[in-house]
Amino acid sequence: MKDFKNNMSSILVIGGVVLAVIFAFIYFTQDWGKTKDAVNTEQAVKNLNKLYSKLNVKKATPQKDSEYSNNENYSVLPDISEYPFVVNPTTDNFLTIYSSPEKAGNGYESWLIDVANKFNSSNVTIDGTPVSIGVRSVSSGLATDFIIAKKYTPDVFAPSNELWGNLLTEKGVKVNLVEKRIAGNVAGVVLSKKKSDELEKKYNTCDIQAVINGVKNNEINIAYTDPYASSTGLNFILTVLNSFDRTNPVSENAISEFRKFQQNIPFTGYNTLQLKESAESGSLDGFLLEYQTFANSPDLQSDYKFIPFGVRHDSPIYEIGDLSDLKKKITKKFVDYCKNEESQSLATEKGFNKLDDYSGENSISSTNSIAKSQEIWKEEKTGSGGLTAVFVADVSGSMEGSPLLKLKASLNQAINFIGSDADVGFVTFSDNVNIAVPIAKFDSTQKSYFSNAVKNLRAGGGTAMFDAIVVAEKMLIEAQEKKTDTKLMLFVLTDGETNRGYNFEDIEKVTRGIKVPIYTIGYNADIDVLKEVSNINEAATMNAETDNIIYRLESLFNSQM
Repeated sequence: MKDFKNNMSSILVIGGVVLAVIFAFIYFTQDWGKTKDAVNTEQAVKNLNKLYSKLNVKKATPQKDSEYSNNENYSVLPDISEYPFVVNPTTDNFLTIYSSPEKAGNGYESWLIDVANKFNSSNVTIDGTPVSIGVRSVSSGLATDFIIAKKYTPDVFAPSNELWGNLLTEKGVKVNLVEKRIAGNVAGVVLSKKKSDELEKKYNTCDIQAVINGVKNNEINIAYTDPYASSTGLNFILTVLNSFDRTNPVSENAISEFRKFQQNIPFTGYNTLQLKESAESGSLDGFLLEYQTFANSPDLQSDYKFIPFGVRHDSPIYEIGDLSDLKKKITKKFVDYCKNEESQSLATEKGFNKLDDYSGENSISSTNSIAKSQEIWKEEKTGSGGLTAVFVADVSGSMEGSPLLKLKASLNQAINFIGSDADVGFVTFSDNVNIAVPIAKFDSTQKSYFSNAVKNLRAGGGTAMFDAIVVAEKMLIEAQEKKTDTKLMLFVLTDGETNRGYNFEDIEKVTRGIKVPIYTIGYNADIDVLKEVSNINEAATMNAETDNIIYRLESLFNSQM
């Protein structure tokens, strides 16, 4: 009997050891075959579930808004007063110019301002009539929108490149190209020297075609800006489409290849600064930039290679519509002044007139398919899986009054900027978190639910912003489990004054691990706090107090959704 007990004890011990070895093997090999990135994401999801399990989340029953009207064509442009004259006219007879910001901004971007002020100071007369120049700094894409809408039309348009003039012609606007170049510039991809060396080794060159191949083959990670708003962004997508089919860049074959290319673009940048910050954080290998900026950025020159692409950015000059003889003469007089030796010397000092050996891809600007190319990008930018987004609205007591009114106005007017093929949900928060509208296809029914939820927002209680982020991220991850290739986005509209529940440190690693970009919109907010949240995954922060938030949201949704 004693031997039997000893044998049983030995068997139990051996069995326990075997089981322990098996479980240990399972534990330590469960991640075999998975990338480090996949393991980190899985752990982040587990941590997210733990955070979510500790919350008391309310779930409302969505109700339709009986007064909601589904206006698919709603659009909005900012008031021109938001773009005041950076050079004031000094006479009764003057020319109004809309100029792109890289030559009508601050510091090394002030060239056209300096030239126009000198022109005005020189007391120019034409046929005995004193004349002058007025300059507004307006991005090329927005200026094009103004002109097409016939809302605010300048006498002269000075965009970054000729693509915008060609687009205006496509849209039926009468334009006259007066001058092809007043300040030489080039668009390019700035790519880390490590990655540019890798491309050089594989493709025996590091030109724009090598970059396109590198993206398509998932060898480099770059992003670009919205081609509806950005000159470099527009130039880039036209270059990419043209590389796939030079005879017809909007052919089915070009679109098919662009779709594959776009699958490896992580996001569309809200602006160049966002892209630069993403590159500095190590999230991007490269991004788009004009050479003038690169020439004025020693930090970029030390770490990146500049790879030119597309048409040149030589700041052409266009007359818009039918100008009077006097205004035509002012235009010619000013163009001549911009091209004189003193003005060109100043342009060179500020970083223009470089890379003159780059002739540009002139065939791109003559395809007569710029608007179609933009449409292709909009249809294909999110890939085959589409996009899933959750909006999170702060209804705490600190939002009472003007902040909540502005928040509601933002969402009410933004509803129709979002494509009906997106999946969208809505969450509100104060002391606790409420799922006001579960994620669903953003068709007319879902928009009606969304509209009603916004209409019934009331302020009161504390601010559990990070609890709400946890809930929204949980919703997004569950949606992605059903549609694995969908892109996820989160929008948080708040004053940022968190005083309940989780804090930034609780959600930072989780958010980084699941890679959900959080776009924050601040209403009378501590913008630095919101930037910290958005910077986790290279998203953007907007200030409703200083930005034209409706237009900014429209631009953001246009680029992302």
